[in-house]
Amino acid sequence: MTALVAMLVVIALGTGVAGAAGLAAWAFLRPNRGPDGLVKPPTPSSSAAPTPEADLSRFYDQKLDWRGCGENQCSRLTVPLDYAKPQGQTIALAVLRVPATHRSERVGQLVVNPGGPGASGVDYAALGESAFGRRLTRYFDIVGFDPRGVGESDPLKCAGTKQTDEFLSADSDPDTPAEVDTFERLNREFGEACLANSGDLVRHMSTVEVAKDIDVLRAALGESQLDYLGASYGTFIGATYADLFPTHVRRMVLDGAVDPAQGNVQASLDQARGFQTALHAYLEDCVGRGSCVVGDSVQAGEQRIKQLLDDLDATPLPTSGGRPLTEALAVYGIVLPLYNNDSWPVLTTALREAFSGSGNILLQLSDQYTDRGPNRYTSNSTAALNAVNCLDHDDVVPVSDIPRYLPAFEKASPAFGRIFAYGVSTCASWPVHSGKHAAALHAVGAPPIVVVGTTRDPATPYEQAVTLAKQLRSGVLVSRDGDGHTGFQRGNTCVNNAVEDYLIGGTVPKDGLRC
Repeated sequence: MTALVAMLVVIALGTGVAGAAGLAAWAFLRPNRGPDGLVKPPTPSSSAAPTPEADLSRFYDQKLDWRGCGENQCSRLTVPLDYAKPQGQTIALAVLRVPATHRSERVGQLVVNPGGPGASGVDYAALGESAFGRRLTRYFDIVGFDPRGVGESDPLKCAGTKQTDEFLSADSDPDTPAEVDTFERLNREFGEACLANSGDLVRHMSTVEVAKDIDVLRAALGESQLDYLGASYGTFIGATYADLFPTHVRRMVLDGAVDPAQGNVQASLDQARGFQTALHAYLEDCVGRGSCVVGDSVQAGEQRIKQLLDDLDATPLPTSGGRPLTEALAVYGIVLPLYNNDSWPVLTTALREAFSGSGNILLQLSDQYTDRGPNRYTSNSTAALNAVNCLDHDDVVPVSDIPRYLPAFEKASPAFGRIFAYGVSTCASWPVHSGKHAAALHAVGAPPIVVVGTTRDPATPYEQAVTLAKQLRSGVLVSRDGDGHTGFQRGNTCVNNAVEDYLIGGTVPKDGLRC
C-alpha cells in the first residue's frame, strides 16, 4: 500500500444496517486539577462486584493471565458460546491492555471498542495515545478486546479469498433478473460458507452476546463497574450493555452513535443520506479550492461521480494488479476517504486517475476498507459484519421488494442510493435468522451516559446521536459541528475536554453542549 492511502479506519460500513425522558438528578462533580492543568482523578471505586448468575460463576470468577506483548499486556478471556447453555461449548476472546502512563494516578481500566461490526478492539487499544490522547492514557489502562468471532478471538471462518473477492466486487445494485439472481446467490453462498466452516459460532455473534461478554470481561478485570468508550457500532454495544447491566456502568461515552430503535430500511436510508451529505461537503471543499477534478460546481461533481459509477456498472476499469475496479469496489474506495476530511485530497487524486481510465488508487482504497492484502484478506471483518448485522436486524426485505424503495433511496443519495437500497435485502438470503428486530434502549438506572454526535458524520448520521441520547434515560448529548466520522480526538478541544473531564473526573457535560 502506498503512503497516499495509508489512513487509519476503525469502522466497517454496515451497508443496509447500522450500521429520553428528563435527566435523572445525578450529581455534577467538579474535578480538581493538578499543576499541569490535567484533571486529578478521584479514588477508584471499591464497591462490591455485582453477583453473577450461579451457572455463569465459572466465567465471572476467572482471572486473566496477562503476558507481555511488546510494551502492552495480552490475555485470553473464556466465555460461553451460548449463554443459554453455559455448560456447553466455550470460546476465547483476545484482550489487550495498554497500562496507564502514570501508574500512581491511575483511575481504572477503560474498555474501548472501535465499531464495525468486525473491527478489532485489540488493534484499537494498541493505538494508545494516538487514538485516545494524553489525558486518558495517563489515567486509564486502555483495554481492547476482539468481539466474539472477530480478529484474534476464536474467529468466524467463512469464504476464501476468491469467493470473498467475488462477493465484494459483484453488482451491488442489480437491474436485470440475472443480476438479481446472482446477488441473491452470492449472499446465500457466503453465509453457507460461514455455517460450513464455523458451525454454531455464526449463530452466536449478536450484539447482546457481545455485551454479555463485556460484563464477564469487567469481572475478570477486577472492576465492580465498567468504564467504557465506544465508537460507531461500538455505541450500539455500549447502549446494549447499559440496558442489560445499568448498575454495572460507572462512566460511559458513546461516540458516533447508532440508533438501536431504527429498523433495517430506515437505518440504511439514513446512512445513504449521511454519505451523500459527506460527499456534498467534500465537493464544496474541492470546488471552493478551484480547478476541482469533478467540475466547477457541486451539482456537476455529483453528476460526474454518479456517471463514473454507472459506467463502472457496465464496464469495470482496469488496474495494474489485474483485478478490475467494479462499481461496488469503487463505492468502497470513494466512501473510505469520506470518513475523515483530512483524507479528501486522497479522494481527489483517486477520482482524477479513475476519470483518466485507471482504477488503481480506488482499488487500493477499497482494499484498505475491506482489509484485503496483496494476496489475501488480513482480517475477517467482512464475514463478521454480515454475521452480526443479520443476527441483530432480521427485519429483512426480499430483493423482489426493493424496487418500491428505490425512489426514496435515490432521492436521499443520487450517488449511492441504489446500492444502499439493495443492501437492505442482504440478509434475506443469509442462511441464519434470529427473529430479532430493532428496539429502543433506555438503560433505566444507569448513571449519565454521554453521547457524542457529529453534524456531518457520514456513517452514523448526527440525528442518530440525538435520538439515542433521548432514548437513554440518563443520556447527555454533546454535538460537534464538523465533518468526518465520530467526534472525540478529531481536533475539537471542546469535545475532547467534555469526554475527558467526564471519564477521568466525573464532570457530566451540560446536556445539549454544542462544540
